[in-house]
Amino acid sequence: MNDSSWGAPPGAGQAGYWEPSGQGPGQGYVHGAAPAGPAYDAPEAQHTRPMPIVPDGSAVPPYGGDQDDDRGAARLSGPLFRDDASPAQPYDMPRAQPYGAVPQNPEPMHDAPQPAPAPQKKSAGRDLGAAIGVGVGLGAVIVASLFVVKAVFVGVIAVAVVVGLWELTSRLQERKQIKAPLVPLALGGAAMVVAGYARGAEGAWVAMALTALAVLVWRMTEPPEGYLKDVTAGVFAAFYVPFLATFVALMLTADDGPWRVLTFLLLTVVSDTGAYAVGWRFGKHKLAPRISPGKTREGLFGAVSFAMVAGALCMHFLVDDGRWWQGLLLGLAVAASATLGDLGESMIKRDLGIKDMGTLLPGHGGIMDRLDSLLPTAPVVWLLMVLFVGSG
Repeated sequence: MNDSSWGAPPGAGQAGYWEPSGQGPGQGYVHGAAPAGPAYDAPEAQHTRPMPIVPDGSAVPPYGGDQDDDRGAARLSGPLFRDDASPAQPYDMPRAQPYGAVPQNPEPMHDAPQPAPAPQKKSAGRDLGAAIGVGVGLGAVIVASLFVVKAVFVGVIAVAVVVGLWELTSRLQERKQIKAPLVPLALGGAAMVVAGYARGAEGAWVAMALTALAVLVWRMTEPPEGYLKDVTAGVFAAFYVPFLATFVALMLTADDGPWRVLTFLLLTVVSDTGAYAVGWRFGKHKLAPRISPGKTREGLFGAVSFAMVAGALCMHFLVDDGRWWQGLLLGLAVAASATLGDLGESMIKRDLGIKDMGTLLPGHGGIMDRLDSLLPTAPVVWLLMVLFVGSG
């Protein structure tokens, strides 16, 4: 754009510099254009003001359009002053408004002080009322069946195993398209628990082997695609749920079996409760953030402390020939195995991309969300009981 575009040269006093062109109304002003109508007396050239800067490719706003007044001064808006602003500019220039107009919906100031966020109340993360109610109900069923008829409690274990297998295989199919055959797993899992109670450890191992074989054969009735991952998941499910649960039935075969099982259940529940209570109130240092962000080292300390105290009391008062110091070691082992079991299932759920294995138990999730600590703890308690007071 040359210098003449900024205004008239010195001494230029000819009329018509700011006159409308002969192209009709709304076409702007043209320097030196002959008026189409009556003569227009313009002020001297020295009293005129320079033309505004217009970016390349843009036209001067037409007369009667977006102008500050009737002399045709263009508004300071458009790409030159807003959209093309430098990123280093601290804030955008406000859009120009006509003279005397009241701004509508003014833009907020970026440097205005913002109100401080309200402090959030620390939440326990689940419905405690429902969780306590369901826990009390399950405990009543377990204790009633445990001390009335042992065979009834074996049936309770078998039902829990079948439901847990259904939850696990359903989530595997939904999230990973892994079709672990449920029918041989459910039948073999229930048979495994009964065989462990009736025939001991040898019966449990035989039932486990037959269940794995049934999984291999059952899957052969479908196309071979995915066979390896399906049968691998099936064998894993057979070991993870029914085989580990069989050790509860093995504890039950002793003369004081119901008290051993009750000790096992109490220590596991107390360990989980201590970890939850202490971790929720005092937890600050993460235990395994990549696996379970909610677990803390303080919670682990609470689990160990609570379980050791409960173990000393249970071994002294509930188990025949038990000693309090044995209960301390038992509680320490239970806290470790229960925490590892909880982390193990958390690892599985993270891989599957789910929060809970099911929704059967309000406030708890599914059956597998309650068995996660119990399953790996059962063989630990059974072994230590045999070492401390024998298998009788």
